[in-house]
Amino acid sequence: MTVAVVLFTADLRLHDHPPLHAALRAGDEVVPLFVRDPGVHAAGFDAPNRRAFLADCLTDLDERLRQRGGRLVIRSGPVAREVRAVAAECGATEVHMAADVTSYAHRREQRLREALDPDGVTLHVHDSVTTAVAPGAVTPAGSDTDHYSVFTPYFRRWSQVPQREPLPAPRTVRVPEAARGEGPPSSKDVDGTSPGLPEGGETAGRARCARWWGAGDLSRYEDRHDDLAGDATSRLSPYLHFGTLSPVEAVHRARAHGGPGAEAFIRQVCWRDFHRQVLASRPEAAAADYRSRNDRWRGEDDAAEDIAAWREGRTGYPVVDAGMRQLREEGWMHNRARLLTASFLTKTLYVDWRIGARHFLDLLVDGDVANNQLNWQWVAGTGTDTRPHRVLNPVVQGKRFDPRGTYVRRWVPELEGVEDRLVHEPWRLPRETRAGLGYPEPLIDLADGLARFKQARGRD
Repeated sequence: MTVAVVLFTADLRLHDHPPLHAALRAGDEVVPLFVRDPGVHAAGFDAPNRRAFLADCLTDLDERLRQRGGRLVIRSGPVAREVRAVAAECGATEVHMAADVTSYAHRREQRLREALDPDGVTLHVHDSVTTAVAPGAVTPAGSDTDHYSVFTPYFRRWSQVPQREPLPAPRTVRVPEAARGEGPPSSKDVDGTSPGLPEGGETAGRARCARWWGAGDLSRYEDRHDDLAGDATSRLSPYLHFGTLSPVEAVHRARAHGGPGAEAFIRQVCWRDFHRQVLASRPEAAAADYRSRNDRWRGEDDAAEDIAAWREGRTGYPVVDAGMRQLREEGWMHNRARLLTASFLTKTLYVDWRIGARHFLDLLVDGDVANNQLNWQWVAGTGTDTRPHRVLNPVVQGKRFDPRGTYVRRWVPELEGVEDRLVHEPWRLPRETRAGLGYPEPLIDLADGLARFKQARGRD
């Protein structure tokens, strides 16, 4: 009786799972294994919202495996130690897992190899599980760099890469009796979560995808994905982050659907892959500037009050405050609002992007090192943006993407009674009216913030 182990990480699904299929081909029995790694907590990635969502994902994965005659084996401890122990207990000769791009993932893989090799257990690492196209699969022609630093040419090449067909979920999974583990954790036991946190798991993710697809939102995505009030984005990012949905399957289905909306959606999936291929080549970009601009950022010591106001959604700029309050309430934020809140912190308040990125990681259920850190750098002008000096004006952007103030009023109820034409500029109201709103005055004049940013960047 041959046994193989499949180690689940950020790929908590049964549909389109190459490591699981490979393990099923390699063994008469398979151990579906997830290790609750204390290193994740020590590294600061184990935020309450993601911990609760993960608990849902593991519970759902276990239930789906049991429907197929199997079960999820959950262990706690260092990954290399626990995988080695499970392989020894069950007599496994192979371990299969998905590739990942972070420094932490690279160290984990190295430790696994070092732990398994002396026992004669082979580690197989599979690409295109957490990405649609593997990092390094496309590189710039005629260049000495190993990755693309500009999105548009990457997207052109990425779009030409032939993709594998999505794999079905297995019908049967036989797990050896010797495989011992814990029961799945409960999201109800996690304190400090956002009240509007979505349910995690492959079942919830596929249901969300089916509803969004079925409602025709994909067809309208190109026109509506920046509509703050319409809330017409897919909200699939948490499910893609935890791998309960496959990016390969998402792209395959969108291409089959066709049309401008599908193309715009595919472009967003490509952004995930773009950031992963950057981080795979430049892992230090998770904490250091991808491109140094000699910024003299303000930090916690000299901008504490401004940072606190930004975090709490009381900057006096309604669309910024709406985004920050949505983040706290839902553990998620509309993408356009992410750009606006990040631009305001880094370029209007001139605060270090790492402070904003850390706050987002503390709350975002889809908090992802590659996407989060490199999106923040894109906005801050230290990343891959070809226009690093651009500044997003929250008033102009608010009027454009929330013209009637519906998004603002949803999250900033103090402005519920303010008329449309002034909802993004409440400081233009009469003084006595403003005093009765209970809403703060602007932290800084936008012109002053822009002047400081230009001076700091050495531009006229």
